[in-house]
Amino acid sequence: MKKWIGTISALFLVLFLSACSNESAENDSSSDEQEPFTIGVIPAQTEGEMEVAMEKLQALLSKELDRKVEIEVYPDYNGVVESMNYDQIDMAYLGPLTYVIAEANSNAEAIITQLVEGEPFYHSYVITHKDNPATSLDELLKTPGEVQFAFGDPNSTSGSLIPSIELQDRGVYESEQENQFKNVRFTGSHDATALAVQNKQVDAGAIDSAIYNQLIESGKIDADQLKIVWESEPLFQYPWAVLESTDDETIVKLRKAFLAIEDPEILDAFGATGFTEATNADYESIKQAAIKQGIIEE
Repeated sequence: MKKWIGTISALFLVLFLSACSNESAENDSSSDEQEPFTIGVIPAQTEGEMEVAMEKLQALLSKELDRKVEIEVYPDYNGVVESMNYDQIDMAYLGPLTYVIAEANSNAEAIITQLVEGEPFYHSYVITHKDNPATSLDELLKTPGEVQFAFGDPNSTSGSLIPSIELQDRGVYESEQENQFKNVRFTGSHDATALAVQNKQVDAGAIDSAIYNQLIESGKIDADQLKIVWESEPLFQYPWAVLESTDDETIVKLRKAFLAIEDPEILDAFGATGFTEATNADYESIKQAAIKQGIIEE
């Protein structure tokens, strides 16, 4: 009898351990099969310049979230907004204009922005070649019909929205098709605009001040060949925004990870010296500018 009791007890023990093993395997499998946390990044500079930095950032965020993170640099601003609108990405690095569009369309929430020399602000510049006699925007626009002007991406805040409003207010620009310039082009990126001005392919162009300074520091453009003829009011820096459905725990982890970043390669990719928290309210002035231009509805 004792022999049978021992055999039955052993059998129950085997079945119990097997069940525990299967449950553990299922939990591990569930963890392994968790969807990656996906991030879309606008091309602040040309894509190749950001590749190594994004790999580093991807690894850092994967560790902090304890979850696989995938970062993709998009070819243009609009692609990031569309991906966020259709919940194809969980987070996005956006220009202020593309952010307010994403907020209007999908209730995106800004949680982080970058610091440049300790400040969360930047400007829109209009630059020209040093050989151009104009020393101010007023002088540049005395003969707009002789000026070839370059914007960056159509959805860029500093490379399109803010300078286009300034030019509209001065009565020389309404749209790419309706303006008083010799011609207008959109280069697609800030560095492309800077090089177009430096190489005298255009007479003047609009650019992000932080990226302009970074391009000079890295030697990609020559400060001695360029000059600034106009500077906008301060603009709040580019936000990192998450979907409205993102849980609070994930937001806390993301903020913690970004605030701790000191890797110069990651920071340099964004022309940043650090990161700080951001909220939707920080972009109210950009929102009003976008409403004025009919880009979003009030």
